[in-house]
Amino acid sequence: MPDVSYVDDVRLAHMLADNADAITMMRFKAQDLQVNAKPDLSEVTDADLTVEDSIRSTLGKARPRDAVHGEERADSGWGPRRWVIDPIDGTRNFVRGVPVWATLIALMEGDEVVVGLVSAPALQRRWWASKGGGAFTGKTLLNPTRIGVSSVESVTDASLSYSSIGGWVDSGRGQQFVDLLREAWRTRAYGDFWSYMLVAEGAVDIACEPELALYDMAALDVIVREAGGRFTNLDGTPGPVGPGALATNGRLHDLVVQRLTPSEPTEFLAEGE
Repeated sequence: MPDVSYVDDVRLAHMLADNADAITMMRFKAQDLQVNAKPDLSEVTDADLTVEDSIRSTLGKARPRDAVHGEERADSGWGPRRWVIDPIDGTRNFVRGVPVWATLIALMEGDEVVVGLVSAPALQRRWWASKGGGAFTGKTLLNPTRIGVSSVESVTDASLSYSSIGGWVDSGRGQQFVDLLREAWRTRAYGDFWSYMLVAEGAVDIACEPELALYDMAALDVIVREAGGRFTNLDGTPGPVGPGALATNGRLHDLVVQRLTPSEPTEFLAEGE
């Protein structure tokens, strides 16, 4: 069960996810789904906006003293506790009818993520964790299964998941990433949140992306860590701080950081879907 310090927050995260799932499943594959381009040319749907508005409304009543940071709306509130929301991680999948998308909900205290939940209703999967409480998967909070990372110790024996190749070229780590792909035992582009949840479950050993925002990473961070893995940026700095994200079973982490280190320093602006 979750650390007693965060039981109420975990329950609230599940309630927020239940409401989000109801909205997203109703709009998934809807003929009248509204899709617009944001200034960064990424896509946003009416479902993204409705989910974030719903979560913000509930938090405003349940946690009026907490701040909220989301993908689609301006930051609100202030203070040491901050909820971080990605209403639909994998919007392009959502738009195309691919079931690999999820709502990401996290709670941060200062710079530390203390609660994280990932809900993927089209996959009928949910993952969650709290600081000191372990990581779990299950359809509801009442029927959890504890999860943990793999024990693979060699990159040549490791399964690696990523999202796309293009961003790696832009990040200045393209050759390093390709070399890592060649070295790994198995590579698949499961993409987005799913790569990291597979690391937490022990099905994948390495997940990495070169360009992510805080709302893409916060919920994933604590779930991977509580499952026994490590979550850092590509330079090895712990937390959802960017540039990019790297999650491993822990045993492989320092090796992968070395593999992805560019020969010359690079400047990179993180962005998210």
